[in-house]
Amino acid sequence: MSGTTPPEADFEQAPGLLDGATTLTLTAEQCDLAYWLGHVAQGTLAGRAATGHAPEAATPDHMREDGPLRDALILELGFRSVAEEKATRILSHYVASAPGITEMEFYATQLVDEARHSMVFRKHLVELGIPADKLIPTIDEMAADYTRRVLDPVEEFAVRVVRDEGDFIGAVAVFAIVIEGVLAPAAELSERKWDPLDPAAGEIARGTAIDEIRHLAVGSSIIREHLLKHPEYRPRLAEILERGRRLWDEVPDEEFVMHREELFQEGMLQHADLVGDYEVWPGKKLIDTTPRERYDMAEQWTDEMAAARMAYMGITEPLTRAAREPR
Repeated sequence: MSGTTPPEADFEQAPGLLDGATTLTLTAEQCDLAYWLGHVAQGTLAGRAATGHAPEAATPDHMREDGPLRDALILELGFRSVAEEKATRILSHYVASAPGITEMEFYATQLVDEARHSMVFRKHLVELGIPADKLIPTIDEMAADYTRRVLDPVEEFAVRVVRDEGDFIGAVAVFAIVIEGVLAPAAELSERKWDPLDPAAGEIARGTAIDEIRHLAVGSSIIREHLLKHPEYRPRLAEILERGRRLWDEVPDEEFVMHREELFQEGMLQHADLVGDYEVWPGKKLIDTTPRERYDMAEQWTDEMAAARMAYMGITEPLTRAAREPR
């Protein structure tokens, strides 16, 4: 399928999340249902549809052993599976309120993408040794505090804009700018840090990142096109972004990410032989990083993505982590 799949949807050729989200331009017209069926379902997911990774990307035995490394991945996948489930449910409102067929088709495909992400995260938990018949209760228990304190406020904000306020464009901004800003700081890092330790987890992260690039690019193009046609909408968009800033200030996402980064640190040092000289970003060996350094770099990447997409949309208001009030 690689001969007909466009580079941005090809598992091997697609850019990383940071590069793709800052440079790629895609529209809803391009990424319609036919695009998804032909290039995502039969391209990106070829050989990986069931688990998110190729059969040869096996889960290593050390990832099934009790310890901080396994605990870190279980927490990451458990939390991300619940976040993607929330995203799927939120997006049902986007599909229902889409102003045209083009937008409806795109958000229908994004809804399926997010549901698939949640599924492959859950399935890898089973590959890590969590019994399938206890999977959902285990996830619900581990993610209960995260769901209540981080995800529920995010869901309430998005649903209020799209359903209660009836503002589809505002809702696109909530998802493409605000929600990704809250939930994405560790997404780029995930693929990079797990690749040498759990190839299956690395491939799962790679596949979800390819989808997220498309979601960010198309969402940005929808907002850009609307602002070009309706510049009078800018004050309303600025008000939504300000509410998004306040949401960023309120949700304690750092607390949860740092906890699992500390577990990862302990586990990584126990398996230093597997990490070796692997560089997590140019010039920096993974083994030499600290939890705070990885978190700060992930936030820097998120800021760079947000700044690039907002410049493309023609939005001048700053919306970066540096612009937030200190916690």
